[in-house]
Amino acid sequence: MLKCKNWLFLGPLLQLLLVLLIAVIGGQAETVPCKLRDAQYGKVCVCTSDYCDYLDNPTLSKDEEFALISSSKKGLRFEVSKGNFGAKDKYIIKDYEEPKAETAARNVTILSRLMDQTLGKIFSQTDSTTKPITRSVKLKLDRSKLYQRIEGFGGSFTGAVSYLVDNYKAQDIQDHLYKSYYAPNGLGFNLLRISIGGCDFDLAPWAYNEKPENETVLTGMDELDHRDVLRLAQIKRLKEVSGVKNLRIKGAAWSAPPWMKTNNRWTGFGRLKQQYYQTWADYHLKWIDLMEKNDLPIWAISTGNEPMNGILFMVFVKFMSMGWTPQTQAIWVADNLGPTIRNSKYKDLFIFGNDDQRYTSPFWFKQVTLLVFPSGFQSPITVSVQMNRTRPNSLQYIDGVALHWYWDEIFGNSFVHSTNEYMANKIQIISESCIGDKPWQKAAPLLGSWERAEKYARSFISHLQDGFHGWIDWNIILDEVGGPNYVNNTVDAPVVANTTSYTEFYKQPMFYIMGHFSKLVPEGSVHIEAVASNVNLDCVAFKRPDDKIVAVLFNSGRADLNIDITDTIRGNLLVNVPARSIHTILYN
Repeated sequence: MLKCKNWLFLGPLLQLLLVLLIAVIGGQAETVPCKLRDAQYGKVCVCTSDYCDYLDNPTLSKDEEFALISSSKKGLRFEVSKGNFGAKDKYIIKDYEEPKAETAARNVTILSRLMDQTLGKIFSQTDSTTKPITRSVKLKLDRSKLYQRIEGFGGSFTGAVSYLVDNYKAQDIQDHLYKSYYAPNGLGFNLLRISIGGCDFDLAPWAYNEKPENETVLTGMDELDHRDVLRLAQIKRLKEVSGVKNLRIKGAAWSAPPWMKTNNRWTGFGRLKQQYYQTWADYHLKWIDLMEKNDLPIWAISTGNEPMNGILFMVFVKFMSMGWTPQTQAIWVADNLGPTIRNSKYKDLFIFGNDDQRYTSPFWFKQVTLLVFPSGFQSPITVSVQMNRTRPNSLQYIDGVALHWYWDEIFGNSFVHSTNEYMANKIQIISESCIGDKPWQKAAPLLGSWERAEKYARSFISHLQDGFHGWIDWNIILDEVGGPNYVNNTVDAPVVANTTSYTEFYKQPMFYIMGHFSKLVPEGSVHIEAVASNVNLDCVAFKRPDDKIVAVLFNSGRADLNIDITDTIRGNLLVNVPARSIHTILYN
């Protein structure tokens, strides 16, 4: 099998021949292999103005055919294999092998291998390699057992992202970033999160209508802020060059302007002044209208980013935030935000609640719905007092639950299950995820880390198995130290910029892990049953709108794994996958 890094060792003539070969054979003119490079913690794929890797979505020519996309710790990146259900022999996915010294003979061999790959001859049906350990698992897929609908996958376009993109002066490399995430031959993302005003991943805190202060007409929101002029132009370019068909944008506010808050500050113990409850609802409506007028329609908003930061965690959280209790936010949603949105021309806009950590969610929605009557006595006066403290009816305006994945390793799935008791039949999404946020983690990119990517794989599978409808990651690109962030709240990202030259960026293993879920699972797919016989395999499967089946197969073990797949319609398939690898299978 051709290994991506071999591209680096080819001469210019062979590189040209390879590009032509890829363009001609199989009709896959947009498939370009990864340019693999060793980094400190593993391997990355390098993109420049004139080169970036892409993968056309595989096509199937007959009913029994399957296509398998593979990535591994050793260095496979979106390698495609094909075969047929019902074959007598085992299909073997060969792992990446480090290239030898560059020689003319080696170049010829590489070209020959690429031809084999493009023609679909990338794995044999006889095992010629002796493996020290091989484990086995049976996987049964039942497409008749249907669960939740998938809304999509995406990333976030913060002020930090906008700043970095703007510093890449070559339009081609900016376009490569956009297409890598949102084009069909990229990750196929369709969701995008943006801040309403600023967030910590900005050069400074900011909001609309900071001036004039203490006025409720919000005349400071008649025009785009200069930061959003740039960001919206970039997002429009993203839409144009990627060809994303239905970009669904979710907005969230980190903080109101300080004059609306009890502490008159961006951060700290500060809540919204009650006299500005309706003004803050109008602020959201005016922002939605401003985006619409600038040709960027909004799909959803949340009730505010991480509301507990301004109530309990202000000692640790130094970036802009605004506190809510469940009861006070319920009052604002029921009396102000909900009616304001539902009585506007944007009445079908989605409103997500919570937008905070998993561990806050059951408590949050329980408190919203809780009316406490002493000794069971429910006089009209008691009811009136309690209704002034919260609004159980606020949930009629909430379409979904947005959770952040931080601390999920400590606070288990039971918190999700408990939330479902109060929010049944609501859409559930992860609205923010990244690594480097914990005290014991390096708060910066670990360039090439497969271990961090595996955390994504486990969490994606767990949440999708638990009924989540979508996933929005955090920044789509950060710099080498995990910023810029105006309070140095730095983290890792799937793509890392080279800010020394601004001539290349690096796709990390996290990028490809996300793609194993998003690329072949479009909006409207439905989660189906996939049951593994033991813990050697983590998996999740889907039925697409075109009735094709997609399953993500994750082998996190240190041994190769034989996967005996049984589909209730298609039959059987036996495939061997390498250690520390992830695969997405597509079949009819």
